[in-house]
Amino acid sequence: MNNELTINGLDSINDAAQEFVKNMGDGKVFAFYGKMGAGKTTFIKAICESLGVDDTVTSPTFAIVNEYESDKLEYPIYHFDFYRIKKLEEVYDMGYEDYFYGGGVCFIEWPELIEDLLPEDTIKVEIKENTDGTRTVSF
Repeated sequence: MNNELTINGLDSINDAAQEFVKNMGDGKVFAFYGKMGAGKTTFIKAICESLGVDDTVTSPTFAIVNEYESDKLEYPIYHFDFYRIKKLEEVYDMGYEDYFYGGGVCFIEWPELIEDLLPEDTIKVEIKENTDGTRTVSF
Protein backbone atom coordinates (compact mmCIF):
# COMPACT_ATOMS: atom_id res chain seq x y z
CA MET A 1 0.00 0.00 0.00
CA ASN A 2 1.72 3.11 -1.15
CA ASN A 3 -1.19 5.39 -2.02
CA GLU A 4 -3.17 7.22 0.61
CA LEU A 5 -6.18 9.49 0.20
CA THR A 6 -8.15 11.44 2.74
CA ILE A 7 -11.90 11.91 2.44
CA ASN A 8 -12.84 14.94 4.52
CA GLY A 9 -16.56 14.42 4.05
CA LEU A 10 -19.21 13.61 1.47
CA ASP A 11 -18.49 16.90 -0.31
CA SER A 12 -14.93 15.74 -1.09
CA ILE A 13 -15.64 12.08 -1.81
CA ASN A 14 -15.85 12.60 -5.58
CA ASP A 15 -12.39 14.20 -5.65
CA ALA A 16 -11.01 11.25 -3.68
CA ALA A 17 -12.75 8.81 -6.05
CA GLN A 18 -11.25 10.54 -9.10
CA GLU A 19 -7.81 10.36 -7.49
CA PHE A 20 -8.38 6.65 -6.77
CA VAL A 21 -9.38 6.02 -10.41
CA LYS A 22 -6.22 7.80 -11.62
CA ASN A 23 -4.15 5.43 -9.48
CA MET A 24 -5.95 2.16 -10.32
CA GLY A 25 -3.35 1.28 -12.93
CA ASP A 26 -3.97 -2.08 -14.55
CA GLY A 27 -5.63 -3.46 -11.43
CA LYS A 28 -8.84 -5.39 -11.98
CA VAL A 29 -9.74 -6.77 -8.53
CA PHE A 30 -9.95 -4.39 -5.58
CA ALA A 31 -10.70 -5.73 -2.09
CA PHE A 32 -12.14 -3.09 0.25
CA TYR A 33 -11.43 -3.59 3.94
CA GLY A 34 -13.00 -1.52 6.68
CA LYS A 35 -15.34 -1.71 9.62
CA MET A 36 -19.10 -1.59 9.25
CA GLY A 37 -19.96 2.05 8.55
CA ALA A 38 -16.46 3.02 7.38
CA GLY A 39 -17.86 4.08 4.00
CA LYS A 40 -16.93 1.22 1.67
CA THR A 41 -20.20 1.26 -0.28
CA THR A 42 -20.30 5.06 -0.45
CA PHE A 43 -16.73 5.22 -1.76
CA ILE A 44 -17.32 2.43 -4.32
CA LYS A 45 -20.41 4.32 -5.49
CA ALA A 46 -18.29 7.45 -6.01
CA ILE A 47 -15.63 5.42 -7.86
CA CYS A 48 -18.28 3.95 -10.17
CA GLU A 49 -19.61 7.43 -10.89
CA SER A 50 -16.05 8.60 -11.65
CA LEU A 51 -15.76 5.68 -14.07
CA GLY A 52 -18.89 6.86 -15.91
CA VAL A 53 -21.58 4.56 -14.50
CA ASP A 54 -24.99 6.18 -15.02
CA ASP A 55 -27.01 3.56 -13.16
CA THR A 56 -27.80 4.01 -9.49
CA VAL A 57 -25.07 2.21 -7.59
CA THR A 58 -26.36 0.37 -4.53
CA SER A 59 -24.94 -2.19 -2.17
CA PRO A 60 -25.37 -5.73 -3.50
CA THR A 61 -25.93 -7.06 0.02
CA PHE A 62 -28.72 -9.44 -1.00
CA ALA A 63 -27.76 -10.05 -4.63
CA ILE A 64 -24.07 -10.53 -3.70
CA VAL A 65 -23.03 -8.91 -7.00
CA ASN A 66 -24.25 -5.95 -9.05
CA GLU A 67 -23.04 -5.37 -12.59
CA TYR A 68 -22.62 -1.90 -14.08
CA GLU A 69 -21.75 -0.64 -17.54
CA SER A 70 -19.69 2.46 -18.19
CA ASP A 71 -19.23 4.69 -21.23
CA LYS A 72 -15.56 5.07 -20.30
CA LEU A 73 -14.71 1.37 -20.06
CA GLU A 74 -14.93 -1.44 -22.59
CA TYR A 75 -15.67 -3.97 -19.86
CA PRO A 76 -18.18 -4.28 -17.01
CA ILE A 77 -17.76 -3.25 -13.39
CA TYR A 78 -18.75 -5.79 -10.74
CA HIS A 79 -19.55 -4.70 -7.19
CA PHE A 80 -19.56 -7.53 -4.65
CA ASP A 81 -20.72 -7.62 -1.05
CA PHE A 82 -19.81 -10.88 0.66
CA TYR A 83 -21.10 -9.85 4.10
CA ARG A 84 -23.93 -12.38 4.03
CA ILE A 85 -21.86 -15.32 2.71
CA LYS A 86 -22.08 -18.27 5.07
CA LYS A 87 -20.03 -20.83 3.14
CA LEU A 88 -17.48 -20.65 0.33
CA GLU A 89 -19.72 -23.01 -1.67
CA GLU A 90 -22.04 -20.06 -2.25
CA VAL A 91 -19.19 -18.21 -3.92
CA TYR A 92 -18.27 -21.26 -6.02
CA ASP A 93 -21.93 -21.62 -7.05
CA MET A 94 -22.10 -18.04 -8.30
CA GLY A 95 -19.12 -18.70 -10.60
CA TYR A 96 -16.75 -16.22 -9.00
CA GLU A 97 -13.93 -17.12 -11.44
CA ASP A 98 -15.93 -15.67 -14.34
CA TYR A 99 -16.02 -12.37 -12.50
CA PHE A 100 -12.54 -12.27 -10.94
CA TYR A 101 -10.73 -13.49 -14.07
CA GLY A 102 -13.15 -12.36 -16.79
CA GLY A 103 -11.57 -9.00 -17.61
CA GLY A 104 -14.02 -6.73 -15.80
CA VAL A 105 -13.19 -4.56 -12.81
CA CYS A 106 -14.24 -6.01 -9.45
CA PHE A 107 -14.86 -3.98 -6.30
CA ILE A 108 -15.29 -6.31 -3.32
CA GLU A 109 -16.74 -5.49 0.09
CA TRP A 110 -16.07 -7.89 2.99
CA PRO A 111 -13.27 -9.76 1.18
CA GLU A 112 -12.15 -11.23 4.53
CA LEU A 113 -14.82 -13.88 4.06
CA ILE A 114 -13.44 -15.15 0.73
CA GLU A 115 -9.74 -14.31 1.01
CA ASP A 116 -8.59 -17.74 -0.16
CA LEU A 117 -10.37 -17.19 -3.48
CA LEU A 118 -8.95 -13.75 -4.29
CA PRO A 119 -6.53 -13.54 -7.23
CA GLU A 120 -2.87 -13.05 -6.28
CA ASP A 121 -2.81 -9.58 -7.85
CA THR A 122 -5.80 -8.31 -5.87
CA ILE A 123 -5.26 -4.75 -4.70
CA LYS A 124 -6.12 -4.29 -1.03
CA VAL A 125 -7.90 -1.05 -0.21
CA GLU A 126 -8.26 -0.12 3.44
CA ILE A 127 -10.78 2.49 4.57
CA LYS A 128 -10.34 3.77 8.11
CA GLU A 129 -12.64 6.13 9.95
CA ASN A 130 -10.62 8.72 11.85
CA THR A 131 -11.64 10.31 15.15
CA ASP A 132 -12.43 13.61 13.40
CA GLY A 133 -14.90 11.90 11.05
CA THR A 134 -12.59 11.93 8.02
CA ARG A 135 -11.68 8.70 6.22
CA THR A 136 -8.25 7.51 5.19
CA VAL A 137 -8.08 5.29 2.11
CA SER A 138 -4.86 3.30 1.69
CA PHE A 139 -4.07 1.07 -1.29
